[in-house]
Amino acid sequence: MAWRCSGSSNKELVDNLFRGGLITSSRVRDAMMKVDRAHYCPEPSYAYEDSPQSIGHAATISAPHMHASAAESLLPYLKPGARVLDIGSGSGYLTAVLAELVYPQEADGKGVAGKARVVGLEHIKALRNMGERNMMKSERGKSLLGEGKVSFVVGDGRKGWSEGEDEEKGWDAIHVGAAAVELHQELVDQLKSPGRIFIPVEDPDGYGQHIWTVDKDAKGLVTKKKLFGVRYVPLTDAPK
Repeated sequence: MAWRCSGSSNKELVDNLFRGGLITSSRVRDAMMKVDRAHYCPEPSYAYEDSPQSIGHAATISAPHMHASAAESLLPYLKPGARVLDIGSGSGYLTAVLAELVYPQEADGKGVAGKARVVGLEHIKALRNMGERNMMKSERGKSLLGEGKVSFVVGDGRKGWSEGEDEEKGWDAIHVGAAAVELHQELVDQLKSPGRIFIPVEDPDGYGQHIWTVDKDAKGLVTKKKLFGVRYVPLTDAPK
C-alpha cells in the first residue's frame, strides 16, 4: 500500500493517502496539505514517499500514514484552541500538522482558536533545534513560532512538560512519538479532563510494541485501550 500512496508532490502524497483510506478525515487531510513534508526530511527527494526516514541521532520521521493515524486518533481533542504536547517531536513535521489542526489559518487569532498552543518536546537539543529550523522554512511556520503558538523545548518526555505553562496547566492531547517501557503516570497527570494520549508502549513480555490510547473523561476517569502493533525508536534518556 505504501508505494501506491507515495507521490511526486506533497499534494499528490496526501491525495493518494486519502484515496487509499489511510487518511479518512478531511480535517487531517487539509492539515497535512498545508505542511510540506520536504521541509522536514533530510532527503527532500524522498519526502513524498509513504515511508519512514532517518533524521540522525537514532531518530526517524515516521511514515506519513502513521502521522495521519496519530492525528486522527487524537482528532476529537484537537479542536481549535486546544493545547497539545508532542513528545519526541523529531523533525517537527507532526508538530506542524497538529498546529494546523488546533490553530487553523482562517482563525487568525480570533475566538477560542487564539488560545491554541503546541509544544514539541525533544530530549536531544540537536533534534529540538532541527524541528524549529524545519518549521522556519515556511512563512506559515515562521508565523506560528513568532506568535508563540508553537514552540520546541528540551526535556525528558517521560515526565511531560509544564515549565512556563502556568496560565493553563494540562494538555488536551498528548502524542508520544517514541516507545515507552510503560504508561508513564506523569503524562496521565498532565492530561486534561477530557483528554487523550496516543503512545507506543513496549510489551512487558517482550512481544514487540503496541499503540495505546489513554483517555481521561470529564470526571477524571482514566481508561486505556490497546490498538495495534508498531515499531518505534525507544523513549529514553538523552545520550551522554
